Amino acid sequence: MRIKLSAKTLRSDLVRRIEEISGQNLLACYQCGECSAGCPVAFAMDMLPSQVIRLVQLGQVEEALESETIWFCAACQTCYARCPKGVDLSRIMEALREIALQEKGDHLDIETISLEELAEFPQQAFIGGFRKYTS
Repeated sequence: MRIKLSAKTLRSDLVRRIEEISGQNLLACYQCGECSAGCPVAFAMDMLPSQVIRLVQLGQVEEALESETIWFCAACQTCYARCPKGVDLSRIMEALREIALQEKGDHLDIETISLEELAEFPQQAFIGGFRKYTS
């Protein structure tokens, strides 16, 4: 894959929006890989967490939004605890999920979900909501 870099791509409105939603400086990450090395669900992801943040750093947000990794992030904060620069990658993943839902629409009608089905939903949805609405 060939990526064309430009100031416009690197600092696009979408990249700035991710930084605004997450409260994180994307360029603080220098790709040490600690987040990916410590991630307890990296084995299930289609790309490593460090690869997702690199895509966003390079302005390739659409590709990051297509990744299943953003949905597998458990928001456990292991990446944040291990990051030498203090980048909270789980907040970036939450921002990407939020943007994906805004762009592609919410495909679930919450009223039609039974309690049994709701019990099977991934916990990151609840953790992300708690962090977002209680801090």
